[in-house]
Amino acid sequence: MLKYFDFEEFDSPDLKGSGLPVEDGGKMSLDFLHKLDEARAIAGVPFKITSAYRTEKHNLTVGGRVGSSHAKTPCKAVDIFCKTSGDRTKIINALVKVGLSRRMGIAKNFIHTDDDKDKPAAIWLY
Repeated sequence: MLKYFDFEEFDSPDLKGSGLPVEDGGKMSLDFLHKLDEARAIAGVPFKITSAYRTEKHNLTVGGRVGSSHAKTPCKAVDIFCKTSGDRTKIINALVKVGLSRRMGIAKNFIHTDDDKDKPAAIWLY
């Protein structure tokens, strides 16, 4: 169903199958996944997902915030690994083009994006 991703890439490490869309028994938003797939096509660089859905337990283990967008169902949050400023630029531009720039965190080696409508629009640095 997705061109550039396998659903397993979105699994919480402690809950196999959680990376599937909610409609298929998982925890991810299918609309969000389609936008992410479209962004990957536009960017022209691989998107390595380092974090997507997280169980509450896994979220605490990795130091995630209470109420993290990663721990909501349907999940509309991912962290994407990036190693160069050129890739970072391509990824961010693609996320903007598909409408996934409402909430974005930028770190040295990853970009967080989420479409959590319960939280204010924001861009932050880690």
